[in-house]
This record gives sequence, structure tokens and C-alpha cells, in this order.
Amino acid sequence: MDFGVVLQTDPPAREVVRLMKAAEDCGFGYGWTFDSVVLWQEPFVIYSQILAATSAMTVGPMVTSPGTRDWSVTASLFATLNDMFGNRTVCGIGRGDSAHRVIGKRPSTLATLRDAMHAIKELAEGREVVLGDTPVRIPWVRGGRLEMWMAGYGPKALQLAGEHADGFILQCADPAIAAWTIGSVREAARAAGRDPAGITICVAAPAYVGDDLPHQRDQLRWFGGMVGNHVADLVARYGESGPVPHELTDYIRERQGYDYTHHGKADNPSTDFVPDEIVDRFCLTGPAAAHVARLQELAALGVDQFAVYLMHDQREQTLSAYGEEIIGKLG
Repeated sequence: MDFGVVLQTDPPAREVVRLMKAAEDCGFGYGWTFDSVVLWQEPFVIYSQILAATSAMTVGPMVTSPGTRDWSVTASLFATLNDMFGNRTVCGIGRGDSAHRVIGKRPSTLATLRDAMHAIKELAEGREVVLGDTPVRIPWVRGGRLEMWMAGYGPKALQLAGEHADGFILQCADPAIAAWTIGSVREAARAAGRDPAGITICVAAPAYVGDDLPHQRDQLRWFGGMVGNHVADLVARYGESGPVPHELTDYIRERQGYDYTHHGKADNPSTDFVPDEIVDRFCLTGPAAAHVARLQELAALGVDQFAVYLMHDQREQTLSAYGEEIIGKLG
């Protein structure tokens, strides 16, 4: 199993770079960031510094969207970094949540997401696409490579990932939800004539190593609120008795709204509706042995990478614990 770390690009950027280098020193191979440039700083500027400070780490957004940059701009950003540092980027992408909503946009449609994944990948790898009515190719790309890893929860999104994406990102570490989503992605890939084993599976969730479970839960409760944004959209679309597992939908009944000012932060006041049970299921808490046990369970389901959301008050201690007590047992 590979390991990644997910950070927000809060200023100062040098602190993001420092933590990414520390993560690589602990054995993490992927460095991910949020991509919501009103709430945080522009990640692609910071990626160049992370790549320069690390030796082999692959970097990318978790996740970008079709609606915040022109697709040719997104492709050129990745292609430039790959040309400078040797194909060490990956594009995590979804319909758009905070980056869209804080500027008054709705999430993109799945059809738009499909077209964006195709255009960005083709352009970043040096091939021609048609944008509008205009054939476009980036002429200076030589040997570029960019994998598109799609995030999603709902049945149609999972189908799209299986049919078109190079990887699938599940932002939730619940094994029951992982089994359903991974199975759906693989079945869609199989039906489309693709090799299901060729799709990289990444589970991303907060992890906090320690013994004070009540404190850990309070620090990670924000994640249930973040996931709840997407779940609320699914319930609105499919209903409470729809095809989405109740393990993912039941807990949002008491949800009263969401304030993006505190998005992804431990002190988010919009997450009081998230019970301890959801924190325990969606996140990794407790001592290192508990993390190893959950990760082994996820690995048995076919998870190729676990990406740690590191938004809590013991970031460096958790990085060190993963490097010293966890990563080596999942290699």
C-alpha cells in the first residue's frame, strides 16, 4: 500500500513545503492538497516548491474541479510541473464543492467532469483535443504523463470513474462504504471493457494516532461535516431509500447547513450533528495498532493508497507514528 498526506495550503506556504518534505522522510510517497483558492492559497504555485524540496514525491490536488480554471490552463500547469520535475504529478478531480460554492457556482455535472478529465489528460500528455470548436494541442509537451483520479460517492459518479478514470478516490475510510464503492467502480470498468485492476484505488481520510479517543474525535469531527455536503446532494437526488448505502446517508438527518469559512478545520461549528460513531467509522483513530488493523482491512478490499488528511493538533506526531509504526507494516 502506498501512503499520501493531504494538507490545506494555508499561509505561510513554506510550512506546507516543510511538512511535505517531513512526510516524504517518513515514507509518504504522495503529497496532496485541497484546491479551493478563495479559502486557501493557489496550490500549483506551491507544488513547484514541494517538488523541488522532495526527491520522489508525487503531488496533486485532492481535488480540483472542472469549473475553477480553464481546462487548457489546468493541463498546462500539470504539464509544466511534469516537464520541470519528471512526471511527478497526479490530478485528483471531482464535481467541485468548496471551490465552486464559495464563489456562487454549483458543482459541475458529471458530463462536464467526464469531458474535463479527457481534455486535461490529453492536453497534458501532448495530444490534441477540441475545445469548443477549436482543435488545441500543447506543442512543447514531450513524454508527459498525467493520471486522472476521480472522487465521488453516488452510483452515477462511481460508474463514470469506472468507465473513464485512471484512479478512484474515496474520501471515507469506512470498510462497508469502501466495499460498495470499489465494487461499483470495478463493475463499471468491467462493463466498459476495461481492466478493473488497472484503476488505482485511493482511500483518503483523517488519521490521528494516540490514546485520547474523545479528544481525537473532537479534532476529526469536521470530516463528517465535509462528507455530509456530498451526502446531502446524494439524498436530494436519490432519496433516503435510494441505492446509496445507509452507512453513508443516515447520519445527516440532523444536518442544519454548512459554513465554508471553517471548511476542513478542527473547530468547524457546522459539524455538531456528526456522532462519535461516524468519526470512528470514517476516520482512523486510536493507537498505531488500530490504524494498522483498519488499513489491513482496506487493503484486503483492494485499496492501493491511503491518504491521511492531516488537519488536527498533532500533525507531526501522527506523521512520525506512521513512519515508525504503520507504513512498514503495510508495504
